[in-house]
Amino acid sequence: MKVNEVESICRRITDNIESVIRGKSLIIRKVVAALISRGHVLLEDYPGTGKTTLAKALALSINARYRRIQFTPDLLPSDILGVSIFDPHKHSFRFHEGPVFTNILLADEINRASPRTQSALLEAMAESQVSIDGKLYKLEHPFFVIATQNPVEFRGTYPLPEAQMDRFALRLSLGYVSAEEEIAILNDQNEQHPIDSVKPCVNLEDIIHLQKSATRIRISDELKRYIVSITAATRTWKEVELGASPRASLALMKTSQALAMLDGSEFVTPDHIIETAVPVLAHRLALAPEAKYSGRKAAWIIEEILKQIPIPT
Repeated sequence: MKVNEVESICRRITDNIESVIRGKSLIIRKVVAALISRGHVLLEDYPGTGKTTLAKALALSINARYRRIQFTPDLLPSDILGVSIFDPHKHSFRFHEGPVFTNILLADEINRASPRTQSALLEAMAESQVSIDGKLYKLEHPFFVIATQNPVEFRGTYPLPEAQMDRFALRLSLGYVSAEEEIAILNDQNEQHPIDSVKPCVNLEDIIHLQKSATRIRISDELKRYIVSITAATRTWKEVELGASPRASLALMKTSQALAMLDGSEFVTPDHIIETAVPVLAHRLALAPEAKYSGRKAAWIIEEILKQIPIPT
């Protein structure tokens, strides 16, 4: 697939989503990049900012199967993965697939389920497969998880453990829109929701081609060392108890390749790495207690690291 063809497909997807989600082109760009790089996204934001609408608009735009799971304290792993039910006529168990068997899975308020239930997604997100009753089931391609959580409400929630956070390629926040954009939203939804008129602009085969093409975007050895230097710095930063893993370096490289492809470029530049460093790395850091008590944020630490490490020329 040629560069101009790839850029055209990416532009159609982002334009389609932007017809529904107002004023969030940079976030949409990163969500599409995560899909192309085979990553997953954690949307940490307030209720009513468009998280569910974004997931639905993406699924409709690429003509993908879409399932939504509302995570609650009583949710069980079998409610996600599926369950084997005994068939008295055949005298055998028959497996009934759960909602994880889809292309785009929205895990809504993921931190409201117990750690046991949260862990049901670990294998699926890391390896696109699930193990149930001793059998291995492959998931469809593409498989993309968008999980949401409220950054303010902590009652009745279970914080995601480090292993779960590390499965998300990016953590993003839509945030509130400007007054003008909010007025536009009111006008858009006066008679019906814009999501009702979204039509597919590409198909799943196009997405699979994009995912393969992204791996062929050139990234120099100097930029790979730049990525490793950034992640390594998080492991020695005095206010960080747990730094970013090699999986974070891999996610930073792959997301940068996808962003380069969205820009119609055949190679990664330092700007692509810098653009995605905070959403890829910040949520993977475990801060020391003194840093938390002083109000220090992981995003600030990544920004400081970016200032200190020389940019390859």
